[in-house]
Amino acid sequence: MVNKFSLEGKIALVTGASYGIGFAIATAYAQAGATIVFNDIKQELVDKGIAAYAEKGITAHGYVCDVTNEEQVNAMVAKIEEEVGTIDVLVNNTGIIKRIPMCEMTAAEFRQVIDVDLNAPFIVAKAVIPGMIKKGHGKIINICSMMSELGRETVSAYAAAKGGLKMLTRNIASEYGEFNIQCNGIGPGYIATPQTAPLREIQPDGSRHPFDQFIIAKTPAARWGTLEDLQGPAIFLASDASDFVNGHVLYVDGGILAYIGKQPQ
Repeated sequence: MVNKFSLEGKIALVTGASYGIGFAIATAYAQAGATIVFNDIKQELVDKGIAAYAEKGITAHGYVCDVTNEEQVNAMVAKIEEEVGTIDVLVNNTGIIKRIPMCEMTAAEFRQVIDVDLNAPFIVAKAVIPGMIKKGHGKIINICSMMSELGRETVSAYAAAKGGLKMLTRNIASEYGEFNIQCNGIGPGYIATPQTAPLREIQPDGSRHPFDQFIIAKTPAARWGTLEDLQGPAIFLASDASDFVNGHVLYVDGGILAYIGKQPQ
């Protein structure tokens, strides 16, 4: 049974995996036996990513590519197939968020979020699926969000994109499941990263930051998630252990989506 979770011999492309969630997932894949391929939008970021993987003893293959550009994506996938091999696992990790009240957000800003968070996963998935069909199997994992299910102030574009990504996930599963391709999503909760560190700092009076208090009160686990919390679910969805799991979004949120919240005292 343990071998079902092995990624030995698999080639995994994780987009935008120079740091953060993508880096954590790719690192776990490497530890499970996969060969890691990643991209970023600038050579400088790719170089930093390769160095970060090397520090962990991982030889990663990095490519410069804007995942919103179909020509660049097709060229990158062709190059990966030539230099590394056919992709077995795709993780659509690249994403952005713009926290702007809806009526203050321009259409151009809205489109940019949709382009990165929804159009890009469509473009990259479309590029790797033919190779997966030829190989007879494939795993596509889209990094969704709790905003695939919930709304919140200032994130109209992000919520629209992540809601769309949930349905794209289900549609890829519907359209390509017969080719032994499984497409699922991971919906992270609030994850403790360097980017969220200021929101978790203890205040001068010894109290939690107001946003930190809000998250702890909304989370049955009573804590923020860690990058390590995402690694096991990501390995499961990339491995043979999930061969009959398709069109599902696995929420790794400490129970937030299941919880109505504490009653006021």
